Amino acid sequence: MIDLIIDKRTRDLGGGFEVGRVLPFAKRRMVGPFIFFDQMGPVDFAPGIPRELDVRPHPHIGLSTVTYLYSGAMTHRDSLGFQQEIKPGAVNWMTAGKGITHSERLEHARMHGAHMHGIQAWVALPNEAEEIDPGFWHHPADSLPTWTESGLRGRMIAGAAEGMDAGVKVNSPLLYMHWDMDAGASRGVPGEHAERAVYLTEGAIEVAGQALKPGQMAVLGKGDVRVTAQAPSTVMVLGGEPIGERFIFWNFVSSSRARLEAAKDDWKQGRMKLPDGDDQEFTPPPEG
Repeated sequence: MIDLIIDKRTRDLGGGFEVGRVLPFAKRRMVGPFIFFDQMGPVDFAPGIPRELDVRPHPHIGLSTVTYLYSGAMTHRDSLGFQQEIKPGAVNWMTAGKGITHSERLEHARMHGAHMHGIQAWVALPNEAEEIDPGFWHHPADSLPTWTESGLRGRMIAGAAEGMDAGVKVNSPLLYMHWDMDAGASRGVPGEHAERAVYLTEGAIEVAGQALKPGQMAVLGKGDVRVTAQAPSTVMVLGGEPIGERFIFWNFVSSSRARLEAAKDDWKQGRMKLPDGDDQEFTPPPEG
């Protein structure tokens, strides 16, 4: 059964680059440890796009980011010294812990043009891991578990389910999958985790017999749930075990409001190191 359907809320970052926010939502802040879920694009960029479309250096605490692209490329730089071009199908998992800064630049698109399309998600860290040392791990597309079944091609992005494990360093039990479904294909959602959701990026599907449109997330209840494609469809399946209440301010996530205030002050006072090779810009936090 479906507990709730969430529609993405779209905003334009400029140049036609639209981002659709799904989580957090007023009636459902998290699904398992997933506290943030954005669809980026799709958008076609011509060579020479302005730097204003880049994600400038900014900080995080208390979470892991996972960037997953269907198409296009982004350049990641962080305060640990990692630089990585993010490519389609790969997993780029950055754990902020007690604090990290990074930037995400559209350098490939600026030089060559690109069809940009992907998902940006945040996974909140459990209490015992909120202040761990930060880290970054890159997993190429061909290193992740993939499978094919009748009318469906799947990839395990992170976590574990149905005997598969992505091998990504996660800090709490979770599930994150990408399915490409042909029209008529049908599959059950893995049932090992307490909280689950299905997000439709493109196409048309039915979830537990209810139609879903692109840009909608179905938050699932207990029991067996089946997804059936009415057209070729791109589907994301996510979930995991709940980790308790979390507060968000800007790019910070914590179980403590006081910790958010401390992180905000650390950033404003220049106590958080900027990314190596990308330390000439500063993103001010929002007021309030």
